[in-house]
Amino acid sequence: MSRIGKEPVPIPDGVDVTLDGRTLTVRGPRATLTQEIHPDVVIEIGDGQVQVRRNDDEREHRALHGLFRSLIANMVVGVTQGYRRELEIVGVGYRAAPRGSGLTLALGFSHPVEVDAPEGITFEVPTPTRIAVNGADKRLVGQVAADIRAIRKPEPYKGKGIRYAGEQVRRKAGKAAG
Repeated sequence: MSRIGKEPVPIPDGVDVTLDGRTLTVRGPRATLTQEIHPDVVIEIGDGQVQVRRNDDEREHRALHGLFRSLIANMVVGVTQGYRRELEIVGVGYRAAPRGSGLTLALGFSHPVEVDAPEGITFEVPTPTRIAVNGADKRLVGQVAADIRAIRKPEPYKGKGIRYAGEQVRRKAGKAAG
């Protein structure tokens, strides 16, 4: 039995979980999230919790068991608390500015880079060198943060670029003075 999959997912007050065919819907104070459930996974809702079960012990079904339990738990956390991913911008003249629902990034290119927020995602710019990506969908928050980081990854010689908050960039020595 999967150690993750056998744990029930508690449903907090104010969260509504419904299963319509193979579509699981989680409604909460922050958002409404949906997830298609694999046919080999059985979802049971009751007693203030969601239980995930599998039909047999095939390798793929064991993997799906834990996966869908984690996805459902992430949905419940997302609609109640939400997710946040913070980015830091390092470099002289590199900065971010809010623009409507998106961002304008000055990253040393000949032009500013415009980033639009997908539905369900909001950006915060507490300082010109910090960006916070907020949303209810954990996967989407992580993907948007990764897309922003990919615009100008941290380079190994001076460390300039966009990095996750707290990320350690491995630095190279560079050319030896001769």
